[in-house]
Amino acid sequence: MSLSLSLSMLAKASTSRGVFTAKCEINFSKAVGAALEITGSSSGNQIVSPDFNFEELGIGGLDTQFQAIFRRAFASRIFPPQLVNKLGIKHVRGILLFGPPGTGKTLMARQIGKMLRAKEPKIVNGPEILNKFVGQSEENIRNLFKDAEEEYKKRGDSSDLHIIIFDELDAICKQRGSKNDGTGVGDSVVNQLLAKMDGVEQLNNILVIGMTNRKDMIDEALLRPGRLEVQIEVNLPDRDGRLQIFTIHTTPMRTNKLMASDVTLDYLADNSKNFSGAEIAGVVRSATSFAFNRHIEGGTMAKVADTANKLLVNMADFKNALDEVIPAFGVTTADFEGTMLNGIIDYGPSVERTLSSGDLFVRQVTNSVRTPLISLLLHGPAGAGTTSLAVKIAMNSNFPYIKLISPENMVGMSESSKASAIAKVFENAYKSPLAVIVVDSIEKLLEYVPIGPRFSNVVLQALIILLKRVPPPVRGNRSFFFSFMVLTGSPFSLSLQGHRLFVICTSSRRNILDEMGMSDCFSGELYFSNIQTVEEISSVLKQLKIFEGERLTKVLGLLRAMQADEKLSIGIKKLLLLVEMARQDEGREIEKFIEAMQDHIGRIPSAL
Repeated sequence: MSLSLSLSMLAKASTSRGVFTAKCEINFSKAVGAALEITGSSSGNQIVSPDFNFEELGIGGLDTQFQAIFRRAFASRIFPPQLVNKLGIKHVRGILLFGPPGTGKTLMARQIGKMLRAKEPKIVNGPEILNKFVGQSEENIRNLFKDAEEEYKKRGDSSDLHIIIFDELDAICKQRGSKNDGTGVGDSVVNQLLAKMDGVEQLNNILVIGMTNRKDMIDEALLRPGRLEVQIEVNLPDRDGRLQIFTIHTTPMRTNKLMASDVTLDYLADNSKNFSGAEIAGVVRSATSFAFNRHIEGGTMAKVADTANKLLVNMADFKNALDEVIPAFGVTTADFEGTMLNGIIDYGPSVERTLSSGDLFVRQVTNSVRTPLISLLLHGPAGAGTTSLAVKIAMNSNFPYIKLISPENMVGMSESSKASAIAKVFENAYKSPLAVIVVDSIEKLLEYVPIGPRFSNVVLQALIILLKRVPPPVRGNRSFFFSFMVLTGSPFSLSLQGHRLFVICTSSRRNILDEMGMSDCFSGELYFSNIQTVEEISSVLKQLKIFEGERLTKVLGLLRAMQADEKLSIGIKKLLLLVEMARQDEGREIEKFIEAMQDHIGRIPSAL
């Protein structure tokens, strides 16, 4: 039974009698112009469900983001409205979740309603707001806030929380004036949303959650305090976060005993660096597809029913899946294959010195709190192998994000397109806690030619700025401790963290960089020279196993007869080319190799 009373009814009634039971519900409402306020000693609104669990909600690796949301958006709502009014503050009305695709922004917003004792959230995709009829798009915005407005007029600060979730917010809230379609619809939608969130008639019972992976496209007025005040970056999960996500996605197969005992989730978490939550889910799906494929014999479905009850997803399936699913912000090994066809040939102290110095810079980037950005210039003659060494240093770092910026990948691009592509690689690197970028052949990226001379100033200025730009920090706030422990009973600790970036640039024209003003951009420099001694050539030939025994002795004797040590300077790439060319002349390999070296050095051995 439900009984509704208004102040006007109570004023006219001389006597009021009735029988109330435990199921009776009494709703008080005030007439227009009347004042009604019910106060008490309530401890506040129990807005957070006490029994929610991240794993049951399918959320992993986002604990820190949830803690920030609770502290900013919900901590003030669990206290009595009277206390909040005495403090003279208003509740947070807006949250913006931004970050790379697939990191769980939509999932987080969708599941917030399940952990709160609030009205059912209104979830709307950004493009759904737009309508071809004049004024209809603005009316769609007003309708989203209509229920909250009506309840706030009746109950004031005691009204329930109304949550409105905008997915793909950048579709409707672009910078005003950026669209030249002549309709002005986009600007009107933004204006309407601004007015509803923090206009003349302010609502204190709404929470707008917007999601986007293009924060730069959203109108600045929407990002100020009072509107989308809390802006939280949902980044790629760390190792513990990946372990949580793997645990969540493999729970059904573990519960139903369909996962083999050799599967180690810790191994999967360690070997899925820079995988987003969506990509980890893709790894699990891919692993199950490999398991399904094992039970389809000979491409026929005849024996599927007989072997279905024996299906188990094993570790080999997950390893194959890790190789198949390529993370968008990970290591692109295909770009490095062409730079290290012959591997690294350690032919002398210069190779070992360069690699050890590079590893030292890697350790500095990883461990030092004072140098989150280090840029290294590795220069030497053309063909000396600086690109291979730079890639080797990058791969040895074991960083989760490794990218190569090469002139070969930018053939045909305009200057502005090159600058944008380079900036995009750096922006993606900032999303990873540890990143290495190899910028190969700077002078070619700058389109430098000595005739003129000519170079691209657009690309030059972009590189100068990016090489000096310190990666953005990720700050944790220890004030989270109290609010999150009150809400969930789970204490935690956070510390100051930050993104770290190591940039390795290669060049064969060091003097040009001085003229262009790029020398000051580098934290350190390493010079790598050509092969300059017969002993170094001997080391290369031994490792390649081209000439062995007496044949190798003869080759080295002929080189010394040429007095090669006095004038020798040959790049490792050139030497490998000459060796392979000599190998093609069967029966005359030694003579052909010596002739090629003579052409390079300019001396004819008397013993030949």
